[in-house]
Amino acid sequence: MHNPLADELLVIRCQLGERPAFDELIARWHQPLWRYARQLSGNDAAADDAAQEVWLRVLRGISRLREGAKLRSWLFGIAHRVLMDRLREQYKQPICVDTDIELEEQPGDDGALALEFELAAMLEALARLPPVEKEVLTLFYLQELSLDEVAQVLDIPIGTIKSRLHRARKILRHQLGIQGVQS
Repeated sequence: MHNPLADELLVIRCQLGERPAFDELIARWHQPLWRYARQLSGNDAAADDAAQEVWLRVLRGISRLREGAKLRSWLFGIAHRVLMDRLREQYKQPICVDTDIELEEQPGDDGALALEFELAAMLEALARLPPVEKEVLTLFYLQELSLDEVAQVLDIPIGTIKSRLHRARKILRHQLGIQGVQS
């Protein structure tokens, strides 16, 4: 569970130059940031590169963070900017999405197989969403940020977040319907 007070204390320790505090910060936040980068970039190598750049920016900027309780949205805001910079670079090249998904059939396990199929279809449909919709769904549902935190990360009004979430869910439902998955 997210604890703003623990975040604030960790930020203060980092700002005081405690090396173990920065190690703790990385241990605590690397996986959520990496998963966010992985979801938006589409592959492990790109997520690794983005996460590394995020941590470099965090190291350089943590001394300027004034509200340590907002660490989570600050970190995801940095990740957002890194990923958007990289996405702009990708727009210069053709986009290729690999959606080959293989499912192993288990004898007598039709319920689990159906659930696995639905999950694979959901991830495939999510990967095909436009970047704006994919990002807002990833932050809200997969990273479990609140509407306020998503608005802070993306630096847009909360009403815009709500409309983007609505549009993203609608597109996702449509894509899943085309694939024959009940939403």
